[in-house]
Amino acid sequence: MPNTGFRQAALHSLIERVVKNTPVIDIHTHLYAPAFGNLLLWGIDELLVYHYLVAEGLRCATIPYDRFWQLSKSEQAEIIWKELFQERSPISEACRGVLTVLHRLGLDAKERDLPALRDWFNQWSPGAYVDHCMELAGVRTLYMTNSPFDEEERPIWEAGFEPDERFRTALRIDPLLTDWPKTALRLIDWGYNVGEGISAPTLSEVRRFLRDWTTRMNARYLMVSLPPDFRYPAHTEAAELIEGAVLPHCRDHGLPFALMLGVKRAVNPRLRLAGDGVGRSDLQSLQNLCAAFPENKFLVTVLSRENQHELAVLARKFRNLHPFGCWWFTNIPHLIEDITRMRIELLGLSFTAQHSDARVLDQIIYKWDHTRQVLIKVLYDKYADLVASGWEPTATEIERDVHELLGGAFERFCAC
Repeated sequence: MPNTGFRQAALHSLIERVVKNTPVIDIHTHLYAPAFGNLLLWGIDELLVYHYLVAEGLRCATIPYDRFWQLSKSEQAEIIWKELFQERSPISEACRGVLTVLHRLGLDAKERDLPALRDWFNQWSPGAYVDHCMELAGVRTLYMTNSPFDEEERPIWEAGFEPDERFRTALRIDPLLTDWPKTALRLIDWGYNVGEGISAPTLSEVRRFLRDWTTRMNARYLMVSLPPDFRYPAHTEAAELIEGAVLPHCRDHGLPFALMLGVKRAVNPRLRLAGDGVGRSDLQSLQNLCAAFPENKFLVTVLSRENQHELAVLARKFRNLHPFGCWWFTNIPHLIEDITRMRIELLGLSFTAQHSDARVLDQIIYKWDHTRQVLIKVLYDKYADLVASGWEPTATEIERDVHELLGGAFERFCAC
């Protein structure tokens, strides 16, 4: 009879190898291709002033909020470095992420030498550094977040550029749904004949706007982040625009509509981007959308831990619903493990385990390193359960399954 300990070690070694070597399709980031110039963020100062660390660092610092924002980015980074890496152990997940990046890049953070770290990053060109980070992270393809409402990004699309096939596009439409009166005025300025109310002619023009920008960007899906109080059906501009323009457009073009549910904007506006919070969403509205529009495909992630189980249960009932990732405040190892286990036990492999949500290029290194560590642990337990039940997965089957969790299931969902 084979030695049980040996079989367990061999299984763990196989899973570890497969998870570490499977290329990732990162289905949601805030990154940009090098052609977008300064919109592509990278380097040690950008890592340190990432809004996760700003919120954490300003809990400790005595500097007034308004004074902090008057400083240069380098000066802000020095405050975060001092508060979180020199005067305290960098033990949070956001701080650990910076250290993982530096370690994987071959840099010695133990010296606590911020100027030396800056010198190392300054030797890189953006294009070469993109190649290096994607290779270290094992990321094959990533999806940007692309907004025609962004005053810095829009002119780049209008001028045109040579696309990088590794960077795919997702059309983000938040202002359209969350700030309609103001957005209607912008659409009028851009040549779309819309009115303040949601009439049939206005919906037609909104669909023309969506068509124009989907074509210009070659967008692979549409996306929006919505607050906890979003409701459908409802006599609101957001609900009427979704029903009358967004979903018909997505059906016409065969595109999923990604809903990121549960963010409370500007809970503390003095923190700027770092000041957003979380609330529990009403997933009855999501159920209503999935039931009313079976020909539409919904990619969904939820910000509240309390919504995670209900989302997985809904996905069991609606095959046009695809859960993805552990977003923002749930993107910590403890919750990633808990959520991934629960999803596997309810959904098998028909979801996307993670997306990086990276806003700074270097972050794909740590976010995928840390996710892979969790995934190895979870999958070992799940496959060991199968072995104990008399089913032995082959190496080929495990490779297939990991590919599904790291982007294959997403591609299959988008194509079906």
